[in-house]
Amino acid sequence: MALDRILIVDDTPIIRKSLEERLRGKRYAVSTAASIVEAEKRLAANSHDLIFLDMELPDGDGRELIDRLSHTEPRPVVVMLTANGSVESVVECMRMGAFDYVQKPFSMPQIDMVLKKAAEFQRAVKVTDFLNRDSISQRVIIGQSPVIVQLRDLIHRVARTNATVMISGENGTGKELVANDIFLNSQRAGKPFIKVNCAAISETLIESEFFGHEKGSFTGATDQRDGRFELADGGTILLDEVSEISLSLQAKLLRVLQEREFERVGGNKTIKVDVRVLATTNRDLLKSVEKGEFRQDLYYRLNVFPMRVPPLRDRVGDVEVLATHFLEKFSREHGIKCGGFSDAGMASLVGHNWPGNVRELQNVVERAAILAEEGKPIGPEIMGGTPVSAITASPKIAPVVVGSTSVPETSSGAVVPLHELEKRAIFDALEKTNGNRTQAAELLGISIRTLRNKLAEYRVQNGDKEEAA
Repeated sequence: MALDRILIVDDTPIIRKSLEERLRGKRYAVSTAASIVEAEKRLAANSHDLIFLDMELPDGDGRELIDRLSHTEPRPVVVMLTANGSVESVVECMRMGAFDYVQKPFSMPQIDMVLKKAAEFQRAVKVTDFLNRDSISQRVIIGQSPVIVQLRDLIHRVARTNATVMISGENGTGKELVANDIFLNSQRAGKPFIKVNCAAISETLIESEFFGHEKGSFTGATDQRDGRFELADGGTILLDEVSEISLSLQAKLLRVLQEREFERVGGNKTIKVDVRVLATTNRDLLKSVEKGEFRQDLYYRLNVFPMRVPPLRDRVGDVEVLATHFLEKFSREHGIKCGGFSDAGMASLVGHNWPGNVRELQNVVERAAILAEEGKPIGPEIMGGTPVSAITASPKIAPVVVGSTSVPETSSGAVVPLHELEKRAIFDALEKTNGNRTQAAELLGISIRTLRNKLAEYRVQNGDKEEAA
């Protein structure tokens, strides 16, 4: 529900009482005020989603309060209550930011219509604000290998339905692209598409992210907040890396999938939603079920229509197409004139096993585009990994040429301990992702929690603040 708390500001007792009864009957939280001063006290105590505001009040003009509200966040929807309905005053209120007006005497069906319009507007504002921070990707799934052709066919078949889809695959294969494609080809394409990265949100906050919270429900909850499920009402929600959700929250998620309802954290009001659910995982969830790490009933609720995104090693024929696409993309983005790939360069790409899948290929091509000499074909000699220096005092690892079967050696020829290789791989991934831990974890094929634990372990071992950053 986009509207929850409503304030009625009017100096006529019968209007306040009749409006309050109507709104409480619709299960809104309602407060009232008979003056601007009283209204400001109510607004200071709690945020409100909508205000019914009288034009003429004992201690001033209602337009004065509209002006003050224009500087508050979040800004409530204001509906003016006017006795004369003069065009000039109404236009002035709308210019100042009022959403609508109702002329006295009004009927309750008029109020119901205004509530409906205000709820749709408020919800659109919240969803737009969220999507501005988490834009929908318009990228397409590239490739013509048999497994990709089959995958695209499955996408278009299931997109037409409202079925819950479980998308599995290794890190870097493009699971989110599949989810985007399902959404964009669905009947809900014009509705919200809300994404939740379950691995990137701390366990203490993820319930609030899912379901929202009431003001004061926990330390830092200074205002009421809508959760992702509420924002996605009427549209689609993507639960990215759903396997990372704790068992306690899995039970609450199961209820949403079964009943399509929930309560905000710290609240007791039941909120009903109509949401299509897409989920991704890089784990074998059946094994997680067997280990007791994932609820069996939730697994079957999510796994209505399972889809597996193939790793790049199973679609070798697409490597050349993907590499060419990425090279053109990064050449435009970085303003570089590249001469394409040499035969040897392309052969090294096609011959590589790509444990990091499409994301690894994308990173290699971008680095090669930056290092390439203008107008000259890109060969295998500049598509190796860049050694990480100045991170530890250990011997440097020589660059690995993509497609090479050689094992990195230290400058002294000694064997590098396994734990040291792991440590260097982690810092290499952090360097490549500019310190973004979520992206680094995906590149390494581990969970964000495992990465955090490893960094904490290094901090304890040597107290190096740079390494633990």
